[in-house]
Amino acid sequence: MTEADIGSVYVAPPGFDSVLQAELERLGSAPNAWLGRLALCSAPPVASVWALDVWTAPEVHRIASIGEAAKLLKSRQRNWALVPTGHFRRAALIEERLPPVKAAPLEFPQLAPTSPLGAWTLMEPGLLLFSQSKTSAFPAGEPRFAEDREGPPSRAYLKLWEACTRLGRWPVAGETCLDLGATPGGWTWAIAKLGAAVTAVDRAPLAPSVQSMPGVTFRQESAFGLEPRDEARVDWLFSDVIAYPNRLLALAKRWIAAERVGRIVMSVKFQGETDFEVMEAFAAIPGGRLAHLFHNKHEVTFFWEAP
Repeated sequence: MTEADIGSVYVAPPGFDSVLQAELERLGSAPNAWLGRLALCSAPPVASVWALDVWTAPEVHRIASIGEAAKLLKSRQRNWALVPTGHFRRAALIEERLPPVKAAPLEFPQLAPTSPLGAWTLMEPGLLLFSQSKTSAFPAGEPRFAEDREGPPSRAYLKLWEACTRLGRWPVAGETCLDLGATPGGWTWAIAKLGAAVTAVDRAPLAPSVQSMPGVTFRQESAFGLEPRDEARVDWLFSDVIAYPNRLLALAKRWIAAERVGRIVMSVKFQGETDFEVMEAFAAIPGGRLAHLFHNKHEVTFFWEAP
């Protein structure tokens, strides 16, 4: 493709290039070329679930030197994040001449950065691709957190942290939460640490260290066996249940129809091929949206908020 053909750029999650390719094809915005993790498209930006980041105003410029590249970027704005795709030494030398971007891990709960952040890479040693605007506040769409390596019983809590950071809000003291498919308790641990009351539901036992936390109640039941209309209303419904996507879609719809929940954060895990049709069904729920988180595997996260 020629330099003038790039209308949008999508950053693929590591290992999911083919899924992003398939999604963009369904959206009528098939990539014309790939540059490392970057899908280069001639069409204007479209809303992508699987892209970690979308460069919404890409430009391509010929550069004669490292200094010229740095000068051009700095003339547009202060903060730039490199997404390396090749020519690594030359890219690193350009990066050294740019103002440093704070890379300190987020201390959850903490709001995402609000300062403008652009993205750039080298297509060739003398060809600079960049975008002053993009959809994620994080370099390459990858939020990094100051991890807790002692308290939680699994690393699943990072998905909840990222989901809440994307929302710009999280459970607080005085709010009630339901955590479906809680065992071993990574999400329950994260919710309880915020001071909210959480009822964890799973057929398998919860980790004792989590079950003993203040504000935690455990019910050894099936998440699918609960009748939402018989349950007390909760401010948040969290679900990291391992189940077929269609069962999760039905579960989300039951809770929404029962009007027993204020917000939903639900993992939708795929077994085998990515089910784009069920993704579209989730996205069609009024008030709902989907995103593939950096800490997701072969799954997406469903967000919903009551009107």
